Amino acid sequence: MSVNAISTLLPSSGAARPAAAETPASGFSDLVKHLVSHTEGSVQAANQAVSSMLDQSADVHDAMIALQQADLALQFTVQVRNKLVQAYQEIMRMPV
Repeated sequence: MSVNAISTLLPSSGAARPAAAETPASGFSDLVKHLVSHTEGSVQAANQAVSSMLDQSADVHDAMIALQQADLALQFTVQVRNKLVQAYQEIMRMPV
């Protein structure tokens, strides 16, 4: 996945984010929430595309594109979750 494709998943705001004003925990949690909500939105859009295709009001091509986008978003979210779990396990294995 390219940097441009990943940047579409990030929350966008008109102003630049101040580095010192935002706590890392809230920034990270907002990023994860946005990623999950984006994935849910992709899945819902795919469901709508398939149901409208079944009603003969939409093109099969559009439904397939929506399904692939939802699949990629879900795969990306699962990989992020796997990396987070792996990082947590590494931290827990560190000697104190």
